[in-house]
Amino acid sequence: MDEVTIKVLLLGDEKVGKTTFLSRISGGSSGLDGRATITLLRDIDQPFIFEIRNRRRTYRLEFYDTSSPEDWRLLEPDLILICYDISQRLSLINMQRVWIKQVRSNFQASDCIPVIVVGLKRDLRSETDPNGIIYPQEGYKVSQEMRVDKYVECSAVTGELLKLAFEEICNTAVKTATPEGGQSEGGCVVS
Repeated sequence: MDEVTIKVLLLGDEKVGKTTFLSRISGGSSGLDGRATITLLRDIDQPFIFEIRNRRRTYRLEFYDTSSPEDWRLLEPDLILICYDISQRLSLINMQRVWIKQVRSNFQASDCIPVIVVGLKRDLRSETDPNGIIYPQEGYKVSQEMRVDKYVECSAVTGELLKLAFEEICNTAVKTATPEGGQSEGGCVVS
């Protein structure tokens, strides 16, 4: 059985939930419902490796968090996840001001690399936020403006929509190994 390695790079501001997200999915399918205890992964253990198998192939997904390796710009990712904290408007703004520009300026093949926006900490969405609630429609609209391929959101702590988000990430990752690539046709897709 062939093994295909796919590099997945997580970008986003500090403290948006990237490590908790990776820690939750590292527990396998049993941890995706949010009931299992989260054991935080350590940066020195990167890349975080997940294997997916189908009838024809084994896919080795190597997840890299921006905090390590120190110069993530040297990586040649097959898929990029731009993450933001649903409860922090500044992290949504920084997706547009900082992170998508970093992708476009640092990766020569950026127009061929699929990009997924991942809204994290869905459980912290608050009606009383003084900066205003970030509803899924707003996250999707910003994703469309950034011209990314998909928009997903979830909560690693409660498990809400986590399985669906992880499946979309895996499906896109697997498609990067095909001649068509993992980019969506015609713009951003909500999952």
